[in-house]
This record gives sequence, structure tokens and C-alpha cells, in this order.
Amino acid sequence: MDRIKLHDLRCFDAVATNGSFQAAGAALNRSHPSVFAAVARLEQQLGLTLFDRSGYRVGLTEAGRTFHERARLTLRELDLLQTYADQLVGGEEVVLRVVIGDLCPRPSVLQMLSGFFAKYPNTRLHLEYEAVGGPLERLIDDNADLVFHRADPSDPRFERIELSTTAMVPVVAPGFLPFAWTKRITPEQMRPFTQCVIRDTARRSSSESFFLIDGAHRCTVPDQMMKKELILHRLAWGHLPAWLIEDELRDGRLVSIAGPNFPGREESLAAIRHRQHAHGPVAEALWLHLEAWRLTRRAGRGSQRMREKRRR
Repeated sequence: MDRIKLHDLRCFDAVATNGSFQAAGAALNRSHPSVFAAVARLEQQLGLTLFDRSGYRVGLTEAGRTFHERARLTLRELDLLQTYADQLVGGEEVVLRVVIGDLCPRPSVLQMLSGFFAKYPNTRLHLEYEAVGGPLERLIDDNADLVFHRADPSDPRFERIELSTTAMVPVVAPGFLPFAWTKRITPEQMRPFTQCVIRDTARRSSSESFFLIDGAHRCTVPDQMMKKELILHRLAWGHLPAWLIEDELRDGRLVSIAGPNFPGREESLAAIRHRQHAHGPVAEALWLHLEAWRLTRRAGRGSQRMREKRRR
């Protein structure tokens, strides 16, 4: 079999899709005879009869139907390859690498990303999860275009779009402690109990500690949801972001032990990118989209507070 010509394959697909040589010619902006000749040439090269021409309208033979299914996949891949090449020529990213950190409230961020990437169907979102120092390490090593995490605002390496703040609240499940706790509970009192901490995904671990009690037994988990489950089941205690445990604190399934000795910490959550790394047009568009999204969310929260004041 000689090498199949792309032109002949497209003519065959047009006839199969449109139901006639004339309609296929109109769709391809080619003459009826040229489409007919291309399909005949393809059949000769393949040694197959692809169309039944005995009726008023041409129809695919059984072999033609099977071949058309594979041909459509091939043509689609070729079109994607052409789109890929066009993106490279135009400088538009084929893939955008985004990392969600362990403190990020995922539902709202994922909804935002879904709306953005619907406008850029030719750029694929490569989404990953990292914890503790992992997100920023990805940025430093140029293994991510954007992360959603916390970062020191004084670090000159990064640009930030502040999205929200959340308190890290020390919590236990009712019945976890064998004594009556007060706001004055001390680290020495908590040392005998298992402390649950998030596993750092960074390869180069930071010297910074996060609420760790020296000498206490620790269990590590990959994310905040797993950490919450362990605490709810009285297997450990630990700090959790306030946005994740609002319902549990409200209905008493979790109890805050925050006080002078366990003050917790207010964390600022942001979209972060590296200043020194190149940002393509889609990455830049996402950055501007995040700026607008932040302002919209801020206006929405302001309106909600006004409505609550009026109800009072």
C-alpha cells in the first residue's frame, strides 16, 4: 500500500460525514470531481471499497465504517498537533502548571480555574498538590507557574495576590483529653498526646516548625482533610484551618483549645508566582483574572456584611 495522502483522507471523512460527494466538496471548498477522485485514489491505495454507490445517496460499507472511525481519530490528532504547533509559534503555553497548597480552600479555587480554562481550551491545566514547603519549592525550582499557598510577603522573589486569611485553630475532639481543659492549657499538658501534623512534600525541608511540641509523639498525614478525620476520631489533636472546621466547631464535634499558650496563627493565603521566571500569555491572563476575581470576592463579602448589619 502506498503512503496515504492527508488530502485524500480529509475528502473521505467529508463524504462520510456529509453524505454525498457534492456536499463534501462544498464543505471543503473543492469541486465535486476532485473529491470523487481523492476518495477513489484512497480506495485503490487501501484495496478496500469504502462507499456503497449503488443507491441514491452514497453510504459507507462495513469496512468503510470501521476505517472511518479510525480515520476520524487520526484526523483529530493531526488537528491537535497543528494547534500545538500554532501555539508554539504564537508563544501561547500548551500546559500551565498550577500547584494547590495544603491550606488552600479548594472548592472556590477549583471553580475559578474551571471558568478560566474554559476560555483557553488549547492550554492544558496540569494541577498538583503540595504541602508545607512543597508549593514554594516548586516555584523556586521553576517546576510550577503558579501556586495557591501562604508565603512571606517580605520575600522579594515572589509576587502575590492576596486572596483571603484563615486562622489556624488548635482543636481536639470531645473526650480526647482525660481531664477538663481550660484556655490555660499548656504544652506540657499536651505532650503525652499524639499530635497530628501535615507531611512536608518539599525535598529540602525548612527549619521552621509549625506548632510542634518537643518530645510529643507525632503522626503525619498528607493533607488537611485526613488530619481532620484523625482528630475527629480521637486519634490525635492538631491545628486546622478555620474554613475547614466551621461546622464541626459550631455543632461541637471539635473543640478549640486556643489560649495564651496555644494562640494559633493567622495565615494569609495568596496566589503566588516567581518574579524572575518567564510568564507566557496564558499565565499572564490567569494572573489578571485572579486580580479581578479577588476584587469580585471582596465586593461580595462587603455586600454580605452590609446585609447582615441591616438584618440586625
